Amino acid sequence: MTLDLSNTPAASEESLATIAVLRDRLERAQLNLEAALDAVINMDEAGRVTGWSRQAERMFGYSQAQTLGREVAELIVPPAHREAHRQGMARYIRTATPTIVGQRVEVRGMRVDGSEFPIELTIAALLQNGVHFFCAHIRDITDRKLAEDDLRIAAVAFESHEGMAITDADGLILRVNQAFTAITGYSAAEALGQRMSLLRSGRQDEAFYEAMWAGIQQTGAWQGEIWNRRKSGEVYPEWLTVTAVRGGQGQITHHVGTFTDITRRKAADAEIEQLAFYDPLTGLPNRRLLTDRLRQALASCARSHHTGALLFIDLDHFKNLNDTLGHDQGDLLLQQVARRLNECVREGDTVARLGGDEFVVMLQDLSEGLTEAATRAEAVGEKILVALRQPYQFSQLTHHSSASLGVALFSESHHSVDELLKRADLALYQAKDAGRNTLRFFDPEMQAAMTARAALEADLRHGLQEREFLLHYQPQVDEQGRLTGVEALVRWQHPRRGMVSPADFIPLAEDTRLILPLGQWVLETACHQLKAWAGQPHTAHLTLAVNVSAIQFHRADFVREVLATIDRAGAPASRLKLELTESLLVKDVDDIIAKMMALKAHGVGFALDDFGTGYSSLSYLKRLPLDQLKIDQSFLHEALSNPRDAVIASVIVALGQRMGMTVIAEGVETRAQRDFLEREGCHNFQGFYFGHPAPVEALERFFLRE
Repeated sequence: MTLDLSNTPAASEESLATIAVLRDRLERAQLNLEAALDAVINMDEAGRVTGWSRQAERMFGYSQAQTLGREVAELIVPPAHREAHRQGMARYIRTATPTIVGQRVEVRGMRVDGSEFPIELTIAALLQNGVHFFCAHIRDITDRKLAEDDLRIAAVAFESHEGMAITDADGLILRVNQAFTAITGYSAAEALGQRMSLLRSGRQDEAFYEAMWAGIQQTGAWQGEIWNRRKSGEVYPEWLTVTAVRGGQGQITHHVGTFTDITRRKAADAEIEQLAFYDPLTGLPNRRLLTDRLRQALASCARSHHTGALLFIDLDHFKNLNDTLGHDQGDLLLQQVARRLNECVREGDTVARLGGDEFVVMLQDLSEGLTEAATRAEAVGEKILVALRQPYQFSQLTHHSSASLGVALFSESHHSVDELLKRADLALYQAKDAGRNTLRFFDPEMQAAMTARAALEADLRHGLQEREFLLHYQPQVDEQGRLTGVEALVRWQHPRRGMVSPADFIPLAEDTRLILPLGQWVLETACHQLKAWAGQPHTAHLTLAVNVSAIQFHRADFVREVLATIDRAGAPASRLKLELTESLLVKDVDDIIAKMMALKAHGVGFALDDFGTGYSSLSYLKRLPLDQLKIDQSFLHEALSNPRDAVIASVIVALGQRMGMTVIAEGVETRAQRDFLEREGCHNFQGFYFGHPAPVEALERFFLRE
């Protein structure tokens, strides 16, 4: 839009100067006009275009040449609004009353292609010599209207039924909605400027929140179930979504948290689960939930190789109670039975009611070995039978009852839940056939093994009382074959069974903790033998090794008991050697070392038995105040044919010597083994080649040589 002054008539110099000034002002005005963001359109009194800026060209799509002399209404006003536009212009010319002219209004504009868009319009009027001229300034407000729509929608969404909070990048609350206040109890004034930790319940630890914020930093969002606390102190569950808002450079500027109170949903879910998976009378898991847990337990067994047990329990003569006292009293009995069963098992075990008076207990992760698992299952079963035999109190009536119990073990070899349930049920019937108020295993062989074990345990207790045990001694010699000491080995001379192998009764003694009185008897007997040897010159130098179990050593008063035993016998403590196994070092190493040091202060020595087959931690070995290492016979048996075993034996010898300990090899059975050990630097031996464990009198042959 330009003004051409080049064709004006000749004038005076003063006039030419004036024209030059006007031209300069017009050019400056033209520059300002073209630089403006608004489109500028000049019109005459009839509404025809007399000027059309470049911004107008870009906004509406018409070139200046296409618009000059044409009516503005036809160019940029949508058809539906043209008549109103014309009437407004005419009214202003007649009355000078502002309608469109002189006002800033938002109307619809139209591009050359007919598309419409929102514009902000301002029309200025100029009256010269009775003729009106108009100048329209037009701004495209599409982006602004979209932003306003977004804000309006966001405002409506912000005040939804979901609680919302907006924080800055540091987590300070900037804004909350009404639902936030309704759910949490905190008003906007109380919440603003606080952190969202204001709502923490304490049920989630710091690690939970660290993981949540790490996820937000990485992905920009997090959602999940969380427990929060209302202003009243009530803890409630909510579903929370946190979204990060990022700035132009990708940095987080705000966080938006949206949450809903899911208390009712959780309660409804719990009620549905209760109805679907739990017995309504006792609150115990029903058959459906038991089956599901049993299926999971079988899968776990396949991974861990542990054995579990299923215990079927049936109340003896329950029908009589219902028939005589009524079903109400029967229900009370079943509820008391449920409580007693729960008190008999571990937290991770399952107690279920199948219906009527039938209950099931599922025990998981009992042991890797079948025998030990059966032992533990039997212990729980007996505990249950004892608990269910206790009197039941109904108002003024005391009722006595008992139960029968069937046990079926399960491990990775079992794949069918139904099969396992049938086995436990069959075991229950065996218990009933045996006279009720008793326990039976499904597997006849396992039942026989448990019966035999129970008999052996009873004999073991009786044997301790009747002093059926005795000590045999196995020689320990040096490279010259001279007797340097002995190892005391307990033997059980049973009146009917004959000589019982230690492999049979020692594990049982440890399982039943009878190893404590048995170990004490061994120590006392050994100390009395040391006392006897100390009084004779040819035996005074002998050491006597006694094996000590982990159960004994971990007792708090172990040191006091050992020292008291030595004092009572009058034995030389320096000739007593306690043999420990590497399994002892699995836990409480500091306590073990302290006890060893206390005993060593009185002269007691220590040997590490079966070295290399157990824990074998060199870091502990260097801390233990040991006097001797024993090479396990498993390495020696193959040492002459297996280079690896030979190397291990050699390394143990070198290790012991470097650490200032003597090394003794046990299980030496041949001359070749003895010579191999001597070549490797081992000069102390124990094994059948030098003598079997035998009564003390068998040692006389060593003294006769001397």
